[in-house]
Amino acid sequence: MKKMSTLLTALLLTTLSLVSQAQTKNVKISGRVEDASKTVVTAATVSLLKSTDSSLVKVTMSDKEGRYTFEGIAAGSFLVKVSAIGFAEAFSGIIATKDGLSAEVAPVQLQIASKELKAFTVAGRKPLIEQKIDRTVINVDAAVTNVGASALEVLEKSPGVTVDKDGTISLKGKQSVQVFVDGKPSYLSGEQLVNLLKNMNANQLEQIEIMTNPPAKYDAAGNSGIINIKTKKNKQKGFNGSISATYAQGVYGRTNESLNLNYRNGKINSFLNYGYNYNESFQELGIERFYKESDGKTISASFDQVAFMPRQNNNHNLKFGMDYFASKKTTIGFVASGFNNLDKNQNYNTSNLRNGIGVLDSMVYSTSFMNNKWKNGSMNLNLRHQFDSTGRELTVDFDYSRYDSKNSQEFINTSYTSNWVEKNKYLLNSQTPIDISIYSGKLDYTHPLKKDAKLEAGLKTSYVETDNKAIYTTLQNGSWIPDYSKSNHFDYKENINAAYVNFNKQFGKLGVQAGLRAENTNLSGHQLGNPVNPDSSFKRSYTSVFPTAFISYNADSSNQFALSVGRRIDRASYQDMNPFLFYIDNYTYEAGNPYIRPQYTMNYEVSHTYNNFLVTTINYSNTLDMMTETFEQKGYATIVRQGNIGRRKNAGISISAQIPVVKWWSASVYTNYNYSRFEGKLYGEDINVEGANLLVNINNQFRFNKGWSAELSGFYRTKGVEGQILINPLGQASAGVSKQVMKGKGSLRLSIRDMFYTNKVKGSIHFQQTDAYFWNKRDSRVASISFTYRFGKPLKAAGSSKRNSGAEEEQNRVKVGGSN
Repeated sequence: MKKMSTLLTALLLTTLSLVSQAQTKNVKISGRVEDASKTVVTAATVSLLKSTDSSLVKVTMSDKEGRYTFEGIAAGSFLVKVSAIGFAEAFSGIIATKDGLSAEVAPVQLQIASKELKAFTVAGRKPLIEQKIDRTVINVDAAVTNVGASALEVLEKSPGVTVDKDGTISLKGKQSVQVFVDGKPSYLSGEQLVNLLKNMNANQLEQIEIMTNPPAKYDAAGNSGIINIKTKKNKQKGFNGSISATYAQGVYGRTNESLNLNYRNGKINSFLNYGYNYNESFQELGIERFYKESDGKTISASFDQVAFMPRQNNNHNLKFGMDYFASKKTTIGFVASGFNNLDKNQNYNTSNLRNGIGVLDSMVYSTSFMNNKWKNGSMNLNLRHQFDSTGRELTVDFDYSRYDSKNSQEFINTSYTSNWVEKNKYLLNSQTPIDISIYSGKLDYTHPLKKDAKLEAGLKTSYVETDNKAIYTTLQNGSWIPDYSKSNHFDYKENINAAYVNFNKQFGKLGVQAGLRAENTNLSGHQLGNPVNPDSSFKRSYTSVFPTAFISYNADSSNQFALSVGRRIDRASYQDMNPFLFYIDNYTYEAGNPYIRPQYTMNYEVSHTYNNFLVTTINYSNTLDMMTETFEQKGYATIVRQGNIGRRKNAGISISAQIPVVKWWSASVYTNYNYSRFEGKLYGEDINVEGANLLVNINNQFRFNKGWSAELSGFYRTKGVEGQILINPLGQASAGVSKQVMKGKGSLRLSIRDMFYTNKVKGSIHFQQTDAYFWNKRDSRVASISFTYRFGKPLKAAGSSKRNSGAEEEQNRVKVGGSN
């Protein structure tokens, strides 16, 4: 770990020294891209090159009018290179610039690709990270080490994103991130979201968008922002697609395959994406607990355990959809998606209980076998109508999604004396089916005003039903009998109604945006009684408002400033409000909390962008009724549940730089310093915990001749606090190489992630006269080889329609299945 932190520090210092040598840049270069008939070409990749050695300076995309702009450029001599699917690559003439002057480049005309390349044309390479005014964009294919990776592993090395010991995602040190897929909520929440992301192949991903403070148009849920995972959808006309296969080897082997098809012609655009994933992996967990007397010093007993948890997973996922262009102004479409996931988990656990002086008293050997089958089907119907050419637009979405989970577990717990003499054996079986139905509809309207102003407004309603059962039986005298102390049946219903208005206007160099969103929540829960647990229920209704404000200022071509303020809410996942106990082993239980309250957060963020390559951001947030994982000790058993612990204050500063070091080497550096303070009361104890941590993420991209490219990347995170838990430093380094083959139609990639096997989580927690220390390691060092083949016959480059669904927050709060 010391070696890796030293290496990352050296890379960071080298990068910062290059940044400090940056020259003043105040030249603006603009132009237009068109085809042979002088029709504009949108979404073309436009690269600015030095005319002396053709080294890359900047990359951008042509807009809907075919225009592109490069700002903050040092005066010099340049070339513009343009590439687009279906066209041959084209160059401008030499562009000579002078300080303080703008240059308008003559239109670059693209010609249809030659017959040899007509079946497939390689588009210009996108940079790994793009910094936009309201979000950070990661282009997944730009990183060689993403080959064979899952969506979760791609997120783990994205700027500002961290994944904790349970797979919970945090953004800039804060949890409760909302995760969307193609603008559509994932329907999953918390650590259970990991199961979906682990089974999503990186080869199916196009981009990851990170928004730390979304505007009023978005649901108010998610105190740390939104991560939108965009899957691949081909933009060209005609029939085209790609197929990929990957084999990866860690301790265990794994494979994933994907097929992407697209057909667009005339009034129809249709697509189909299919993925299959087979994954074998493991998790190894060690825990030591020391129980203290009331004086808080004397140890009364200690407990240590080691658990080995192998896992096998088969996942099929399918997504298909169609857009029908009824007229130039109206588009009607649908998107259907679903998955079928079969998960098998084993847990082999050895626990030792010792007295106050460390002498072994007894042992427990437990095994558990879990089979989880969950499937999902979702449907989105959408309508988009443009009233005129000014930008007046109405969009309507209707969504339905259903989840079915059937989870069965078998537990065998055997207790022994210190001499391995069997004391007793306890057998427990469980069936925990879950059914979830989500309905939602939303309407959004955009109305342009005079003088560069725009008004947006919308309505949304959603309704959720969940049916959760836990059926436990124990073996007694050779017969299986119900265990009503653990069995449970919980029904939950929720309705959220929302409305928003958003206004933005440009006043010269000053941009202003303000919005207000109101959400009315109505919920009810019913725990059906049994011979041991009484019948109980609860109802709640509340209305909250969420203001947002954004101010941007373009001081000059080299300096842009931005300020954003917003209020957010986080509601507990549906299963986290279910009061029943979930049995893990004799000494560990999980439980729901029907009394958990939503948490509210005020976010403040100030950023400065220098020359479009160096971004500095300062953020502060204040969270009330913070929800987090809590730990309660009852005897020798620990009960883990979500709870409110009081207030959290969070402050941080981040620096991001995109540096073209030389013609063939570009570097991306991201650093984030984060400070958190937790204050409150939990289970009768005062909580006053604070801590800071530093995250460094470095990615080096190398481009060579003849289609070769390579990557060397890594991240390092210092010690930090996550609620009651203190996490020790961790990090990883990865490398990869790629080669274009078959005249650009194929790509062969080889990579290794976590090559020094340093991504191991260690930490501690102190609560209720209990000190606990843990370590957790996974099958994270993995070598992968992947081949992708692209095929098709493009007719002409074209733009694509964008579709976001209406169910934006509800999808992120479902917890189905397990994760390792």
